[in-house]
Amino acid sequence: MFIDTRGIDEGREIETTVCIVGAGVAGITLALELDRCGIDTCLLESGGYRPDDDTRDLYRGENAGLPYAFADGSRSRYLGGSSNCWGGWCRPLDPWDFDKRDWVPGSGWPFGLDELAPYYARTHALLKLGPNTFDPPFWEQAIGRADVKRIPLVTGNVRDTIAQFSPPARFGKLYRGDLERSPHIRVFLHANVVHIDTDTDARHVERVQVATLTGRRMTVTAKRFVLAAGGIENARLLLASNRVQAAGLGNAYDNVGRYFMDHPRIMSASVRFAPAWSRNKLYDIKYHYQNAAVAAYGTPISSQFALAPAVLRREKLLNARVWFFSVFYGEGSEGAQALIRCKQALLRKEQPGWRLGDDLATMLRHPIDTAGFGLTRLLQPRALIRDVKLQAIVEAQPNRESRVTLGNQCDRLGMPRVKVAWRLTELAQRTFDRTFELLAEELRASAVAQVRLDAPLEGRAWPESLEGTWHHMGTTRMHDSAREGVVDRHCKVFGIDNLFVAGSSVFPTVGANFPTITIAALALRLAGHLVKSLHTADAVAAPSPCGVEPGEESVAAARVAVPFASALMRIVRH
Repeated sequence: MFIDTRGIDEGREIETTVCIVGAGVAGITLALELDRCGIDTCLLESGGYRPDDDTRDLYRGENAGLPYAFADGSRSRYLGGSSNCWGGWCRPLDPWDFDKRDWVPGSGWPFGLDELAPYYARTHALLKLGPNTFDPPFWEQAIGRADVKRIPLVTGNVRDTIAQFSPPARFGKLYRGDLERSPHIRVFLHANVVHIDTDTDARHVERVQVATLTGRRMTVTAKRFVLAAGGIENARLLLASNRVQAAGLGNAYDNVGRYFMDHPRIMSASVRFAPAWSRNKLYDIKYHYQNAAVAAYGTPISSQFALAPAVLRREKLLNARVWFFSVFYGEGSEGAQALIRCKQALLRKEQPGWRLGDDLATMLRHPIDTAGFGLTRLLQPRALIRDVKLQAIVEAQPNRESRVTLGNQCDRLGMPRVKVAWRLTELAQRTFDRTFELLAEELRASAVAQVRLDAPLEGRAWPESLEGTWHHMGTTRMHDSAREGVVDRHCKVFGIDNLFVAGSSVFPTVGANFPTITIAALALRLAGHLVKSLHTADAVAAPSPCGVEPGEESVAAARVAVPFASALMRIVRH
């Protein structure tokens, strides 16, 4: 059921079992899983069915660190959340991304890959992915094309990895019917949580205060509350809920908002292929991104290079992913940018202010650049490919000084706007440098290409070309100790018995993979924990409505986890 909060009675109190703040990937996944288990749930979404400027403005704030865009286009404040501006990349974290590494202070999850493996397996249906394997030989054989082939990697320093593409799944559209028909879910649209009310000791959440941009107010009471509003907004809500604890909820050790991470992205070097490899689509983002030619079982895939785990340990580096980036005729021109925006529109990616007529007019004004760029991408004539670069994203090192805080300005609802200070370490620079160097050596040794490297990054200011990837992570990090984290291994906020956090804000370390599949896996895991805790609290002796007795859950998980973890380890050997 959907309810427009702007039309309810002023001051109304809503009662439910579980209240979820945010209807993005984490929130909708959690709600659907609770619905399957017969749990009464309220899902509070700030926006409506479509984007609007007034709601989008609530995300805006101040940048206080490296140049960084974190509002328009990078987050979507309406039904479906950031799935509305998601590119669809999916790959689980590597096994060692969960490990504590002595050269990465603050690294390590409270559990390993085996804990998430059964939930990763279940995300494939949710995200509309293909077979539950990321094994490079499997996909190469399944695609079976001469221009989609794996590069021979001979030194042992570099491995190739696979990512699958979701269509991408726009959760607000894809699951709107399920939410509408559910007998257990009420979705309140235009419902902005402005404060989390607790008891006098801040040990138990009693209700959340909800406001609309039209001035209507209501409250929601529940047995369990879950923040699923994104890596920036989750921290903002905890910090701003400061009527009982001046520093905000869950912030006894000043961890809320700290360790803000995003994957830095840089383009570098120049690649000259040997003729046999000049048209290979598998590793080039211009060809493998959502390309039916690089697909099997109805699922497009891509391949990226990564350093072997032994190399990461030996060199004391962060994780990274690298791919080729062909530079086409007309690249960067107004016509080419207009053509790219039109393609993104076909993928239903939110682009604030985009108008088809404006881009058509731009392309007509720049016909040569537009046609040259489009034909080069379509037909791949080598004469019109000006260069091939290396593009990489690198794991961000946990850094307490990279953080989200509250600014001095308030939005229309009276909520303090955020101040985001994205900061990166020299270890990230060194990881870029050594990853590019080792990959260049690999390509030369394999007789695939010659690579001319750019000047090293380490010891210099970050270049203007540095980008984030809009993966907002780490601000309510998970840890077994309240001194080191905000939530425990079950994603419960330390010191508060009924407040949980879902989404990438709980990631302690982030690997170099795309976070959406892990967000979904953690949401499924959290749903199981909530159901079990509610059954325990209510002393329910009858069989679970999910079809799995609470005591059987670990057995069922183990049956899936063992083959899935084995498959992932086969990937590592390749």
